[in-house]
Amino acid sequence: MHPAFSVIFFTVTSGAGYGLIALLCFLNFINQGIFVNKELFLIFSAVSVGIFSVGLISSTFHLANPKNAWRAFMRFRTSWLAREGLLAILFYPILFTYLYFIYQNTYSSNLLFMQFYSFLIFIFSVFIIFCTGMIYACLKTIPQWNTILTPINYIVIGLYLGFLLVLFLLSINSYGVNDYKYYILCLIAFSFIMKLIYYYKITPSRHNINEATNAAIKIKNSNVRLLDVGHTGGTFLTDEFGFFVAEKKLKLVKLFSIFFGFIAPFLLISSYYLLYNDILVIFLALLVSFFGIIAERWLFFAQAKHVVNLYHGSQTV
Repeated sequence: MHPAFSVIFFTVTSGAGYGLIALLCFLNFINQGIFVNKELFLIFSAVSVGIFSVGLISSTFHLANPKNAWRAFMRFRTSWLAREGLLAILFYPILFTYLYFIYQNTYSSNLLFMQFYSFLIFIFSVFIIFCTGMIYACLKTIPQWNTILTPINYIVIGLYLGFLLVLFLLSINSYGVNDYKYYILCLIAFSFIMKLIYYYKITPSRHNINEATNAAIKIKNSNVRLLDVGHTGGTFLTDEFGFFVAEKKLKLVKLFSIFFGFIAPFLLISSYYLLYNDILVIFLALLVSFFGIIAERWLFFAQAKHVVNLYHGSQTV
């Protein structure tokens, strides 16, 4: 698939933004109160809203007619894209009401209600990230995406980036960064393991041209190959679904994404706790992680092969 930068930017930033607010509310839930003071929590939440809002807006940039984006909301019962869009819109009033209750110190007067509300925001945020992943995972025509590992990776990477944002915001305000060192390291390691499992899972080709032409059933030991394509120039299908990248480049991008997306942040956060207790280390970890995950998401699209390529010369997808 052709990797549109607007979609890459959307999936990374929206995942990080929802991951940030999900973790903020989860930390409120497990602490049975605001885990930072009220003013800081509202500032952190505003950062989260800004990040996922920019991501949602950027998702319309790859459309030929952005003014028709409203049509994406019309198929809620059958489309994961519509579900994600509608839930993202509904999330705003639900979140702003929660933040109003925080502002009004409702935690001190009605703890049980706010505990429930905090957990609700956490589940809602994670489910929106799940819907984003399912937009791609539901496509049976793209074998590399059609796996439950796709939304799982979207969720764990979103939470991982969100946690790095939490640490960075806490470090700016010199507030309890050391309390979460084992959690962030475990989350980075788990995200890395899940990404490796995903890469291992999608490596074998699932479909070939014999299946596409049904020759394997009709002719024993058949080996079909395309002699000529049915067009003389490029088409929308070949441009968007037949995106080709040399294997050497794919391997280099994969190594880049693995190192800067997971290994380098893990080492930097470890060095922050063990050696250099400096905010710049966390900022550098946050910066390289975003570059690494952008490369990971580019690879996610570039490696995807639509089955329509079987009718345009590919032997396997």
